[in-house]
Amino acid sequence: MDFLELEQAKQRVEELRTIIEKNNRLYYDQDAPELEDFEYDALTRELKALEEQFPQLVTASSPTQKVGGTASSKLPKVTHTVKMESLLDAFSYDELRDFDRRVREAGAEPEYVVEIKIDGLSCSLEYENGELVRASTRGDGVVGEDVTANVRAIRSIPQKLKNAPEFLEVRGEVYMPHGAFQKLCAEQELQGAAPFKNPRNAAAGSLRQKDAKITGSRGLSIFIFNVQQIRGKTLTKHSESLDYLKSLGLPVSPRYHVVHDIEQAIAEIEQIGQNRAKLDFDMDGAVIKVNSFAQRDLMGSTNKFPRWAIAFKYPPEVKETTLRSIEVAVGRTGVLTPTACFDPVFLAGTTVARATLHNEDFIRQFGLCIGDTIQVRKAGDIIPEVIGVTRHEEGAQPYEMPTVCPSCGAPVVHLEDEAALRCVNPECPAQALRNIIHFASRDAMDIDGLGTAVATQLVDKGLVHSAADLYTLTLEQLLTLEKFKEKSATNLLQAIAHSRENNLDKLLFGFGIRNIGDKAAALLAEHFGSLEAIREATEEQISEIDGFGGVMAQSVTEFFAKDGTTDLVHRLADAGLNMQWKGEPKGDKLAGKTLVVTGTLETLSRNEAEALIVKNGGKASGSVSKKTAYVVAGTAAGSKLTKAQALGVPVLTEAEFLALLNEEPKPEA
Repeated sequence: MDFLELEQAKQRVEELRTIIEKNNRLYYDQDAPELEDFEYDALTRELKALEEQFPQLVTASSPTQKVGGTASSKLPKVTHTVKMESLLDAFSYDELRDFDRRVREAGAEPEYVVEIKIDGLSCSLEYENGELVRASTRGDGVVGEDVTANVRAIRSIPQKLKNAPEFLEVRGEVYMPHGAFQKLCAEQELQGAAPFKNPRNAAAGSLRQKDAKITGSRGLSIFIFNVQQIRGKTLTKHSESLDYLKSLGLPVSPRYHVVHDIEQAIAEIEQIGQNRAKLDFDMDGAVIKVNSFAQRDLMGSTNKFPRWAIAFKYPPEVKETTLRSIEVAVGRTGVLTPTACFDPVFLAGTTVARATLHNEDFIRQFGLCIGDTIQVRKAGDIIPEVIGVTRHEEGAQPYEMPTVCPSCGAPVVHLEDEAALRCVNPECPAQALRNIIHFASRDAMDIDGLGTAVATQLVDKGLVHSAADLYTLTLEQLLTLEKFKEKSATNLLQAIAHSRENNLDKLLFGFGIRNIGDKAAALLAEHFGSLEAIREATEEQISEIDGFGGVMAQSVTEFFAKDGTTDLVHRLADAGLNMQWKGEPKGDKLAGKTLVVTGTLETLSRNEAEALIVKNGGKASGSVSKKTAYVVAGTAAGSKLTKAQALGVPVLTEAEFLALLNEEPKPEA
C-alpha cells in the first residue's frame, strides 16, 4: 500500500465526515438540511468505499457507524427498549440481488414484503391495554425524544385501540401531506417567516414543537410500518402484523405486497416508482423486508442495520430543455423571486415548464442566459428546479435582475446578509396582504376581528391597499364580505376606531420595519417621544439607544426615508392615529440589570414578564451571558437555564421575580 495513497484517503475521509456530520445535524436536529438526498447518499457511499479500502481509518464516531441524529435538549429523553434501526441503502437492482444472495446464504428461503418508504420522521407509539401512553422519536436509535403530548394532538393517530393486546409498541413515519405542506408554507410567507424547504423538514419541525397546539394545527399524519414489541398476541409474519395493525385502526403503510423472489420484488419497486408522482405525500424509496420473523431472528443485525431489510433509492430524473424567459415576481414579504420558463418536459409523472431560480446569486452561479440549454429535475420528486447549464447560445448575455420592483416601481435593495433582492416600499401592492395582517396583529395595533381570512377578503376585493385604508372602511363595504353581518361589521369598525388611541410603540411595530421587533419599537418610542422625532433622527442618534446596533438604526432611517412611508404616515395622521409616546415612567428597581425569561411561568406569559422587566428599568434579553443579572425560570426551562447554572447566574422563580419587583428599597446605612 502506498503511503501517499493512505494520506490522501485520510484527508478525503475527514472532509467527507465533516460534510456528512454537518448535514446530519441540520437534517436530524434542526430539520433544515443543505444537501439533497441523492447528494448526501453519494457522499456517504464514497465514505463507505474509502473505509472498506482502508479499514484502519474506520472510527466508532464515523457517521457510517451511527444511526440518525441526537435527541434534542428541548424535549425529555426516552431510552428505547427495542433499538430503532436504520436501513442499508441500495441504488441499483444488482445491489438488491446481492442482498437476496446474502439472505439465502444465511439459510433462509425467503418471501419478501415490499413497501413504500415514507419520507418523514420516524416515531414509536406505545399502547397499554389499547391506551396510547408514550410516543418518541428515533433520535440516535437508542435514545430519542418524548413527543407524547404532540402526538396526542395529531388527529389521525388513534388515542385508543379496540380489542388491543396487553402491550403494543409500533414504529411509523410521521409525515405531512402535500396539501398541508402548501397551506403551511403560504401561512409562513404571510407571516414573513422562511418557509420549510420540503414536507419532511416540515413534519419533523412540527412534531418537535414545545407547544402541542402548533403540532395539532399542522395537518400531520402517520403510516405505521413495524411492530417493535407485543404482549398478548402472537405474530409470525410481517404481512400478518400489518394486517393485524390495520384491524386495530392504525394507519399502516399505504402499499405493501408479499412477493416470492427478488425479481418479483424488483418488479413491484418499478411499479411503485411509476406511480410515485400520484401520491399526496413524499416518499424516498421502497423497502424490501424478509416476511418471516423467525428468519429475521436467524439473520440478526449489524451495529447499525438489520440484515433482513434493505431500502432502494430511486435515482433523480434529470431532463434537458431550453430556457425561454425569466419572470420575476414580488412575494408578500417584498422578496423578488425569479422563475425560469422553459420548453415543457415530462418529469416524475407530470409535465413541467417552470422552476424557481431562487435569487440573483443563483442566476450568477450558472451565468444563465435566455436560450441556454438547461438541466431540470424535481427536488424530492415534487419541486421543479434548475440544476445546471449544458450549453450557452453563442454571444448570449447573462440575465440581469431588475433594479426596480415589478409591482410598484420602487428601487429594490440588498439587505445585509441576504442574497435576495427586496422591495421595501411599505405601500407596495404585492405586499399589501402581509402588511395588513401584521399591522392588525395582537402585538401591533391589536385590531380584534381582523385576522388572515378577513384581511385576505379586504385585499382581494380591492377595499384595502395599505394600513391607512383600514381607517376609511365603511359598514356597507364590510357587509360585502363573506360571513359578515351588521353586528360583526360594526364590531370590526369599533376595533379599528379604538386602535387610533394605541401608544406609539404599537404603531411603530405595526409598520413592520425590518429588524425592529416589539421591544425595540417600545425603546424607540420612549426614547424619542414622538413619531416626528423618530423620522428626523439620524442613525447615530438612534444607535445611542441601549440595545440598538448599527443595523437596527439603519433599518429605521431607511424605512422613514421612503416616499411610500411618508405618504403612509400622512394618511394615518389624517385618520387621527396617535403618534406620541404616552407610556408610564419607568421604575428603577431593575435599573442597569439584564434579565432573561425562560420556560413556562404560572401566571405570566413571557411577553408580560418581559414587559414588567422593562417597566422597572431593566433590559429583557433572549440570551444568557456573564452580564445577565437574573434568569427567571418556569417549568420546562431548557438550555438557557442550564447555561445560567454553568455561569453561576442567579435563577429566580416567578414568585421570587415578583417579590423582587415589590420589595422596598433598603434604607441607606
